[in-house]
Amino acid sequence: MCPLFSGSWGTRFYSGSATLPKVEGTNITGIEEVVIPRKKTWDKVAVLQALASTVSRDPTAAPYAFQDDPYLIPASSMESRLFLLAKKSGENAAKFIINLHPKYFQKDIAEPHIPCLMPEYFEPQIEDISEAALKERIKLKKVKASVDMFDQLLQAGTTVSLETSNSLLDLLCYYGDREPSTDNHFQQSEKSEELEEDTGENDKKSKADDQFGVTWRAKNNAERIFALIPEKNSYSYCTMIRGMVKHRALVQALNLYAELLNNRLQADVYTFNALIEATALNMNEKSEDKWNNILELLKQMAAQKVKPNLQTFNTILKCLRRFHAFGRLPGLQTFREMKAIGIEPSLATYHHVIQLFYHHENPSKGSSRIIYDIMNEITGQKFTPKDPDDDMFFQSAMRVCSFLRDLELAYQVHGLLNTGDNWKFIGPDHRRNFYYSKFFSLLCLMEQIDVTLKWYKDLVPSVFFPRSQTLIDLLQALDVANRLEVIPQIWKDSKEYGHTFRSDLKEEILMLMARDQHPPELQVAFADCAADIKSTYESQDARKTAPDWPANSLNCIAVLFLRAGRTQEAWKMLGLFRKHNKIPGNKLLNEFMDSAKASNSPAQAIEVVKLAGAFSLPICEALTQRVMADFAISQEQKEALGNLTSPTSDSDSDSDSDISEGI
Repeated sequence: MCPLFSGSWGTRFYSGSATLPKVEGTNITGIEEVVIPRKKTWDKVAVLQALASTVSRDPTAAPYAFQDDPYLIPASSMESRLFLLAKKSGENAAKFIINLHPKYFQKDIAEPHIPCLMPEYFEPQIEDISEAALKERIKLKKVKASVDMFDQLLQAGTTVSLETSNSLLDLLCYYGDREPSTDNHFQQSEKSEELEEDTGENDKKSKADDQFGVTWRAKNNAERIFALIPEKNSYSYCTMIRGMVKHRALVQALNLYAELLNNRLQADVYTFNALIEATALNMNEKSEDKWNNILELLKQMAAQKVKPNLQTFNTILKCLRRFHAFGRLPGLQTFREMKAIGIEPSLATYHHVIQLFYHHENPSKGSSRIIYDIMNEITGQKFTPKDPDDDMFFQSAMRVCSFLRDLELAYQVHGLLNTGDNWKFIGPDHRRNFYYSKFFSLLCLMEQIDVTLKWYKDLVPSVFFPRSQTLIDLLQALDVANRLEVIPQIWKDSKEYGHTFRSDLKEEILMLMARDQHPPELQVAFADCAADIKSTYESQDARKTAPDWPANSLNCIAVLFLRAGRTQEAWKMLGLFRKHNKIPGNKLLNEFMDSAKASNSPAQAIEVVKLAGAFSLPICEALTQRVMADFAISQEQKEALGNLTSPTSDSDSDSDSDISEGI
């Protein structure tokens, strides 16, 4: 076992139930011992939680968020995003009306009380210049109004208490001396299928970019008010340091920490966490120097008797991920130290460890069994939210399962997800889709086809909407298991889930159906499916939203029509080859020749030769010889064939009408 998880976990001891003392002389058979249960305070929604635990997920139902309105049940991931945005837009509109006319919404009918359903008051009620008015504006998050009130109090000669000044610093440092954004933070990016392949780290990066978009301005109101506070305490310094780190004023934060030490003050654990992050983000130092600086901060924490918390170790592990291969050994040391002092890891802790050893761009190829040790330790555990990155674990774990091609490990991860309320850590829609796409693709690759189809019915679409690549993986699994009769249903599902115009998916379906001969009943079903796919290409032509037909699709559709006995439609396909300037395949031309021979139609056979000659195909001469041998043709037709095989023949003189006349 990896040294990271060597040793045993800490043991928890629970006291047993209290019992009545046994009185001497009362040992009478038939008298039961009375056990007094401990008093338990039930949550207000405990009954609802108990009822919810008695039912399981309905695989045939739409996701819970869409069950309020049967007309808003999405059929694709795009519709899912649109409907969620529409629902949130309605909530925002209702909230706007409630806050605009609060006097009409004073009755509280919710039990238990739901604060977000009640009106919010955003305008200050205290008009005079006083510390109470300043506190009110701070509570309402009015940055500019709070600063103005603070300045007016100083101009009036009023002393502002240290507690209120620190509260104002909290407001300024959190928002970077800017007014809080009033925009709706509910945004679901329109991710393409290629972007959904990312592990979610890009999403974290974009969120971080939004957070750090507000940079720390030199000599802003926070620094000015901090300088005006006559007797600063540790809280004042810690607030400023955390604000500077948040808004990426890293050098200023480290300098202010040095000033804090010079004033013989102590930082709290949250400030040390921010300083660790600032140290790791310093771009002017090597990874080894950064790690030594982090160790120095930890020594200072011990000297100041500041006990690290879970976020301290998670911050260290997250920072070590920036060090790539160098960070692995310090990561092991950090995790061992974490266990040694009795801090229980969260899902975010394991996520950071996984990212250390299985980097997104360069995973550790079999050199580490960390993921197996992690799963052996946490299987069966029920987790509670402790870190903002907790919802990243299942996504990163399933990515590693997919990379290692380990189906049993994937089942173990999925079992942990369905333990207790761990499913709440699956994350937002795009992360859930990524998790299940990786899981299902691994099933298609490694599992038996009957089990895979059972998972398909259970997960799609009640849990996630498959991407086109997910359906292609399923098609390839059907091909390996020789279950191609399911293909028409997959095409029907792909249309329902918004993949009607995905060329790669359509080409895969057509290729599998046209590759081999099948029983007549199946060929008829395949031909119907091919006709439906053909109509999608025609609709694209009408809207001019896509390039010309792919040659492979034209070949496959024509072959499927021929094998199903739909010869009229098959011969019409030949005109599309010339229309879109696509070269027919030799296999298709031979099948057309077989069809002409079966119907004893030399005119059709000659048209096949004409098409081959129009594209100057090498098979043209072989087709001509076959016509001469298999058909009784006139002298005029022989001369026409001779002209087709001669180098001076004008292949461009053939028209689409010639083909239709030969049918």
